[in-house]
This record gives sequence, structure tokens and C-alpha cells, in this order.
Amino acid sequence: MRYAVFLVPLFLIISTAKAQESLTKDISHEYLDKLIAICKANYPKVKMYEARVAVTEYGVKKAKLSYFDIFNFSYLYSPNNNTATISPTLLSGYQLGFFVNIGAILQKPSMIKQAKGELAIAQLDKESYDLSMEAEVKKRYFTYIQKKAVYRLRSGAVLDVESMVSNIKHRFEMGQESIEKYNQMLVMQTDHSQNLLNAESDVLIAKSSLEELLGQKLEDIK
Repeated sequence: MRYAVFLVPLFLIISTAKAQESLTKDISHEYLDKLIAICKANYPKVKMYEARVAVTEYGVKKAKLSYFDIFNFSYLYSPNNNTATISPTLLSGYQLGFFVNIGAILQKPSMIKQAKGELAIAQLDKESYDLSMEAEVKKRYFTYIQKKAVYRLRSGAVLDVESMVSNIKHRFEMGQESIEKYNQMLVMQTDHSQNLLNAESDVLIAKSSLEELLGQKLEDIK
């Protein structure tokens, strides 16, 4: 039992290595894909990029439809009544006019090209942000899984230390162990309890950070 205190750090190192090796078992890629889809559906900035694409798409349609603006139709009605006219017109009745704005014709292709360019930029911005958002969701999800694994590890370590404290307390009461060794185990128990609280706090922070992107609680996502 005197060597138990010195074996605890070694036990933690071995347990940590095992936890790192088995971390991937806690990861569900199907669940992760669902989180990414929920993020894209709920996160405000994703909707902002979608709206920007929609606006530029409308700009392209508007630029194409503006071709009709270069044509202008007009008519003039001149009644056939020369008695009250000082300068009678040569033509009478309805007169139709058709005009074409040559300058507008030359400008339309460049305007449409510019609108299409703005649409392409908006789409690329959205695609770039989607990739960044996917990476961020994965990062926060993996961090959450890691923090949960650390919490389980430290929770198990606390139980082991509590068992060791109970054993050494019994030996101390029987006069088989020194007060120094007993105090060392109590200090170790306190340290492990504090580490467990820190680990629990890290889990809650990681969970909150992930839920920020999702717009809903993880408990509501099955």
C-alpha cells in the first residue's frame, strides 16, 4: 500500500493513453453529418450568404429583362380638323413611333456580365463559408467528445482514489499506516475532485459552444 501513491500517476498515464486510443469509438459520423445539416439550416450567417446569392440571382434576371428597356414605342394622335389649326400637319389620325437606344444596346452585355460575376462571387463566398462552417462544427463536436472522455477518465480516477483513501484510512486507524501517508492521500483526493469539477465545466462549455452553431440543444437532436 505504501507504493500506491506512486503508482497513481502511472495509472493515470496508462488510462489517458487508452482513452486517446478509444476516442474515435465515441464519434458518430452520421450524427456529425446531422449536426452540420442543422447548422446550415439554423445558423443566421449561413442564411445571410443564402440571401446574398438570391439577391445576385435576381440581379442577373433583372439585367436580362432590361433588354426591353432599349426599345421604346410611342404614338401620336392628330385629329383631322384643319379649320382651327394655324399650321395644319401633313398627317392626321394615329401616328406610331418605334425607337431604339443604341447606347443601351452596347451597355447591356457588360451589365449582364457584371451581374453574373457578382452572382459567381456570392456563390463562391457561400461555398467557402459552408466549408468553414463544416470545419468549425467538426472541431467543436470533436472537442465536446474529447472533454466527455476526459471527464469519464477523471471520474474513474476519483472513484479509484476514494477507494484507496478508504483503505488507507482503515490502515491508519489500525495503526498500520503513518499520518503523513494518510494526509497525502487526502490531498490527492482533493486534487482529483477538483480536476473532476474542471472536467465537468469543460464539458458544459464545449457543449454550449457546439449548441451555439446549431441553434438548439443537443438533447433535442436524436
